Amino acid sequence: MDQEQAVAKAKTRGGDLWDSLRTLVYAVLIAIGIRTVAYEPFHIPSESMLPTLLVGDYVFVSKYAYGYSKYSIIFSPPVFDGRILGSAPKRGDVVVFRWPRDPSIDYIKRVIGLPGDRVQVRDGALLINGEPVKRRRIEDFERRDRFGNVVERIAQWEETLPGGAVYNTLDLYNYNAGDNTGVYTVPAGHFFMMGDNRDNSQDSRVPVEVGGVGYVPADHLIGRAEVRWISIDQSASLLKPWTWFGALRWGRMFTGIN
Repeated sequence: MDQEQAVAKAKTRGGDLWDSLRTLVYAVLIAIGIRTVAYEPFHIPSESMLPTLLVGDYVFVSKYAYGYSKYSIIFSPPVFDGRILGSAPKRGDVVVFRWPRDPSIDYIKRVIGLPGDRVQVRDGALLINGEPVKRRRIEDFERRDRFGNVVERIAQWEETLPGGAVYNTLDLYNYNAGDNTGVYTVPAGHFFMMGDNRDNSQDSRVPVEVGGVGYVPADHLIGRAEVRWISIDQSASLLKPWTWFGALRWGRMFTGIN
């Protein structure tokens, strides 16, 4: 190989490397753009939203549903205050938001109270603006083990919020601390959030100063959870790929969230 061929080959290798690097950079920028303005995936790590969301559900969250704040952007740079292109969530929306006490932490709950609403829980029943929320007892929620055996039955209720949102809630215990509360008046620019697993949820019933959620500022909203795209039960092990297929909850995949 003469010197000219060697130089040409080196230039080709350098060009290929640069093309690959440029393609990678474009792919990363496109992924960040989609995550910022369109949809972002989230993993459900706790049982606070049972029966709607199970541990191991992965959901897509619409980032454009409520517009954008600095928390919509990766690493949350302080590029602007408030929200742009904003629209308000509705009662009953399942929302991902940043914890007011530590905005690096994501929470997912259901919007129960809008700005100005008066929210109260009395004997386990929800009241909004002094009116009881319609609810009816339905079949128990069945907690199952990895083999499909029923290991626990939990009282389940169907609630219908003003505006028509319908969803199910769980009642683990009678006379739990969150079953009887004072009246919460939601401040302007804030929202009142609750988990569907009413006796196992640190939500707006608990002040943020003592580890709860408190009232959630509008600019802390990330987006609306719209679809479960995959669901994996806890029998799967990251280090045992052969367990992954059997752990999939096929019936929950690509299903809407209400």
